[in-house]
Amino acid sequence: MSRLEPDPDCTLCPRLVDFRVQNQAKFPDFHNAPVQSFGPLDAEILIVGLAPGLKGANCTGRPFTGDGAGDLLYPTLLKLNLADGDFGASAEDGLVLKNCRITNAVRCVPPANKSNAQEATACRSFLLAEIKAMKNLKTLVAIGKFSHDSLLKTFGFKLSAFKFVHGAQYDLGNGLVLADSYHCSSYNTNTGRLTPKMFEDVFKALF
Repeated sequence: MSRLEPDPDCTLCPRLVDFRVQNQAKFPDFHNAPVQSFGPLDAEILIVGLAPGLKGANCTGRPFTGDGAGDLLYPTLLKLNLADGDFGASAEDGLVLKNCRITNAVRCVPPANKSNAQEATACRSFLLAEIKAMKNLKTLVAIGKFSHDSLLKTFGFKLSAFKFVHGAQYDLGNGLVLADSYHCSSYNTNTGRLTPKMFEDVFKALF
């Protein structure tokens, strides 16, 4: 079976490697490596984000942990019984996911929080291996358009096949559904583009 996670010193993306080296010098106490997925492989839901945030997952080593995006995602999962424990914005907070798993289309932090299509392509083998390993998988939740596009390419669809629309659900075949959400970034929540209710409704619609 293909590997689910890149090596800690993965060299597939030169731009991201250069940025990693810079951050290892600037923030020596950070994780500063590809961020592994979080949650059980036997889950029915896979949440796919864009990439680790510089001072979020790149710092803590856990997806959506340490920045504003996680401050909406994890309380939502707790509210909907998709997680147990207390969210403390730390990989050591003891939080446990239930029936869902979280990953990123690109596993390493990108400069200016902006990954590119080439980097998504380089990481695609890990995402595909993860999807294949999740034998109970029913729903993929794309957090943002970048993740939506990456998932379409992973399944061999043209980007024109399914338009990214917040709250939309698409049948991908083989018993899989793609659900779209605006990214739960602080920018989107602070501007009102995404409200907690809008985000919660995406997950409620899965059941």
